[in-house]
Amino acid sequence: MTEKSVEIEPKMDEKLFKPVGEAVEEIDEDTAQVKLTGASDAMGHPVQEIESLCMNCHENGVTRLLLTSIPYFRDVVIMSFECSHCGFKNSEIQSASEIQEKGCRYLLKIENAEDFNRQVIKSETASCKFIELDIEIPAKRGQLTTVEGLLSEMIEDLESDQETRKTVDESLYEKIQQFIGKVKDCMACKAGTLPINFVLDDPAGNSWIEYKPEEPQHKWSHSEYLRTDDQNVQVGIITRDQLEQRRREKLQELSNRERNPSESVKVGSENPEFLSDATDIENFNNEVQTFRGTCPSCMRECETHMKPVNIPHFKEVIIMSTRCDSCGYKSNEVKTGGAIPEKGRRITLLCDDPADLSRDILKSESCSLTIPELSVEIQQGTLGGRFTTLEGLLRQVYDELHSRVFSQTSDSMDEETKKRWLSFFGKMKDALDGKISFTVIMEDPLAGSYIQNVYAPDPDPNMKIEDYERTKQQNEDYGLTDIMVDQQ
Repeated sequence: MTEKSVEIEPKMDEKLFKPVGEAVEEIDEDTAQVKLTGASDAMGHPVQEIESLCMNCHENGVTRLLLTSIPYFRDVVIMSFECSHCGFKNSEIQSASEIQEKGCRYLLKIENAEDFNRQVIKSETASCKFIELDIEIPAKRGQLTTVEGLLSEMIEDLESDQETRKTVDESLYEKIQQFIGKVKDCMACKAGTLPINFVLDDPAGNSWIEYKPEEPQHKWSHSEYLRTDDQNVQVGIITRDQLEQRRREKLQELSNRERNPSESVKVGSENPEFLSDATDIENFNNEVQTFRGTCPSCMRECETHMKPVNIPHFKEVIIMSTRCDSCGYKSNEVKTGGAIPEKGRRITLLCDDPADLSRDILKSESCSLTIPELSVEIQQGTLGGRFTTLEGLLRQVYDELHSRVFSQTSDSMDEETKKRWLSFFGKMKDALDGKISFTVIMEDPLAGSYIQNVYAPDPDPNMKIEDYERTKQQNEDYGLTDIMVDQQ
């Protein structure tokens, strides 16, 4: 019995598991069904089509695919399906790149009819908000559309059920009809309806709103942020069960610390021990401290290095560096210490000498930086917290725009756009070489940014420092409105 069973098993395996070579041949035969339509985009990427199952009538329809590159963004896959049997149609867009290290948030101020025609990449994980209209479009299928297209699709969905609502609840029907009229008036740019703010938030970092060079700073902004645990579940980096397990482990760790408060907590085993606040840390200000934490990208254990640095005539800051050996995630940032000042701060520096490029500069995450002469605008959250020199910051802006935007999209640009970009890079190069004067304006609502005063402790004749009152919205954004500071 045993010998027979041993002889039979290999035959069964041959039927169940085919050799790799045969499987590859079958895949090659299947790919022969993919046909070229003869159409292509402006960059020559071909449109392909393949027979697909219709989920409406279960007959075969046709799916068309286009892998293309969107200027100032990244590669995407555009798909459209059509069934000739039942007439069902569907289209969507998917990112052809990996989930980004950080989530992204775009803000567009819609001030005229042209702004409704801006292209929008909305991935399946992104949500949209029209703040003044009190509209939020939740995350669903990916789309390549316009701002007007998002609103038009929402109106069509509401109008499709209006007749049913009218017979069931006429009061609700009237309210929705008024809302639809309000949105249509806004799309028609009637007096008093504009401007409105459009916010696109994507935890996966794969969404985008069209950007136009040399437009005002208030018009368009882009910022990045670290995902929360729930957002990592949303984009599929970890599962809900893994998140719950991680939370249980944290609660257990906190419980153990509460039961044994006198014991020092060692974080990391291979590196020098970093003790908790329960004990004194020798040479804390002179040594780089290393502790183990959780990678925000893959949720595995990684090392973070940090060192406090005292900036003369400013305050103490903490320089942090994180690197994950598992997924390659890297992060370098600067955190300011101390209490949040009562007022924001605006620093204006006139750079009229090449030596000014060597000034130390601290740009916090909450700081925006503008150089009008160079048409440079760095929004809050962009580049994160940085402690470098003015030359280092400008060179980073130059390199990232040249390598990530211009080099990848210059072939698809028209001559006028390419000419503006070349003019921009020419001015940046002249500024880095010290050939032209320019003005640096740093505005930080949390007053956590700094430019070195080379004349300290005397005032700098080329530097102007202004303190200003934060707006109610800024206090709300930074969570300062609800902070309780009164002692009970």
